[in-house]
Amino acid sequence: MNRIVCLMFALAAVISCRQPENARPALDISNMDLSVDPGEDFYRYATGGWMDSHPLTPEYARYGTFNELIDNNEKQIRQLFENLSESSPVPGSEAQKINDLYSMGLDSARLSSEGAAPLKKGLDEIAAISDSRSLAEVVARMHSVAEFPFFAGYVSADMVNSDANVLYISQSGLGMGDRDYYLDTANAGIKDAYRQYLARIIGLAGMENPDTVAAEVLEVEDAIAEISWSAVELRDVKKSYNPISAKDLKAAYPAFDFGAWFRELGIEEPDKIIVGQPSYLKGLDSLFTAFSQEQLKKYLAAQHISEFCTVLGEDFYDAYFDFFSRTMAGAKEKKPRWKRSLDVASSLLPEAVGKLYVETYFPQSSKDAMLVMVSNIRTALAEHIDSLKWMSDSTKTFAKEKLDAIVVKVGYPDTWKDYSSLIINPTLTYMENVRNIRAWNMADNFSRLQKPVDKTEWLMSPQTVNAYYNPATNEICFPAAILQPPFFNPEADDAVNYGAIGVVISHEMTHGFDDQGRHFDKNGNMTDWWKPEDEEAFRKMTDVLVAQFDSVTVLPGLKANGALCLGENIADQGGLRVAYTALQNSFGGERPADIDGFTAEQRFYLSYANIWAMNITDQEKARLTRLDVHSLGENRVNVTLRNLQTFFDAFGIEAGDAMYRPEEERVIIW
Repeated sequence: MNRIVCLMFALAAVISCRQPENARPALDISNMDLSVDPGEDFYRYATGGWMDSHPLTPEYARYGTFNELIDNNEKQIRQLFENLSESSPVPGSEAQKINDLYSMGLDSARLSSEGAAPLKKGLDEIAAISDSRSLAEVVARMHSVAEFPFFAGYVSADMVNSDANVLYISQSGLGMGDRDYYLDTANAGIKDAYRQYLARIIGLAGMENPDTVAAEVLEVEDAIAEISWSAVELRDVKKSYNPISAKDLKAAYPAFDFGAWFRELGIEEPDKIIVGQPSYLKGLDSLFTAFSQEQLKKYLAAQHISEFCTVLGEDFYDAYFDFFSRTMAGAKEKKPRWKRSLDVASSLLPEAVGKLYVETYFPQSSKDAMLVMVSNIRTALAEHIDSLKWMSDSTKTFAKEKLDAIVVKVGYPDTWKDYSSLIINPTLTYMENVRNIRAWNMADNFSRLQKPVDKTEWLMSPQTVNAYYNPATNEICFPAAILQPPFFNPEADDAVNYGAIGVVISHEMTHGFDDQGRHFDKNGNMTDWWKPEDEEAFRKMTDVLVAQFDSVTVLPGLKANGALCLGENIADQGGLRVAYTALQNSFGGERPADIDGFTAEQRFYLSYANIWAMNITDQEKARLTRLDVHSLGENRVNVTLRNLQTFFDAFGIEAGDAMYRPEEERVIIW
């Protein structure tokens, strides 16, 4: 499967440039809290002013510099959409499709009048299930529109043969996303709120005895949680690669009619399928016989209703918001309808919207400067590989070959996706159109099964504030939307740019050598190219990094999860070290003058901290700690920096300071 790894959401690029005269300040000193000693709490010192001036508004469970950029992008895209509505788009054009989908999402009166009617077809199909074959057929139809009860099926690059596409089957089907919400008694309150949510939407859909049905649905989900792998276990790429033929799949898991599933999806039974979690499928096989067909149908109905709550009337959306945003994350107020409608159009028609976005907002100069910066970072990472004392020369040779082979994608795809066969029909309901687009996207995915991997494809849209590394293609990708201040600033000095987007570039490159990415070679194939003694040295260092984060108290009774966030924490540290080297290389032997009383090295670390400025609710802290492979922003700064001598030197941090970590307790990987 494509295991793309990102920075927060992720991260992205930068530019190497000198600050011209009369340029705006690259670092806003008012974002800092100068009353705090940087040696005591660097995160607060660097970002406290920003946090004080950006208190959480009711719409958000967390709000940081990422969100500022997202807000700005949403306003820009909204203007593009409004321009479309005024220009009478040509029928069948991408503009017409975007405009119609966006307009339907805005029509709250129509959505309210339609009520639960758009759900009827799907619920009727579920109600008509009468045997194992029809159950598998309905599950297949749900999978064909990206609903994934019980398990997920999709096509992606083969992890051991990155030129070929293969079918993957992996665990899925938990409404709350992670098994610990069901199994950990500390989450009993959230679990009860989820049961109430299920009853609420089941009642809104017109089903009888919603409280009883909700309880039965939760019994099924509890059983699914019991057999599910943990979030940490899911990060093990080797254990997640289990090839099997369709014939053997049907024999190994007979309780589910995989033959009917393949036929309904129109997939010729493949000779090779990758099962992500065999023990899960074995448990699922028992589950299909342990529960009555009627109870399984109730589970499917609840999954179907919940999947589309956000594109139905406001009563459905209110139920969804009250649980997932208010209870689980701590938000207090819904997003305005225009933002919700915009998000749907942008996510379902990503490259159609992206084309509009880059034509208006992304200059070629940003792409050109970005490529220069990437080259500088690549050089610095090669220097780091050469200097490693724990890695053998033979493994270093392979590592540098992989580094040289990394493909760089900046801004937008060279070839845009063709949406000409997709139909948006305003006479259908909003949900029906959303469902049809999802069906179009899944059909496109399944159609790749007999085709070679398209390595030019983008896995993020240009308007996404994010970035990623994909080990299957050994590529780093930086969408246009993140190449803006505070991440990318053509008016800033080098120190600020290397500390922000420069760290992002090297973060993404370092993902190629983290605990997951290191298993893939320069061509994107999972293979052992490390010497055993190098692997052992690497593991010992990563164990130290895991322990450092495990020791952090997020909330009373809740610690950070160093194993879950290991890949991102490796990339954060590597990103900082490599970008710092690239900054030093940029000086060319001539030190730059201080700016605003701060040295270049200080501005580098202040810039890094600034991109993680964030206010966040306790509920969201708890949710992200359980689910997210990224550490919380405060820990990405304070915990990571405590390993770096160059940081201590920049701010005069010494033994006895809270930010100081003794040398024997530090760990340096890349």
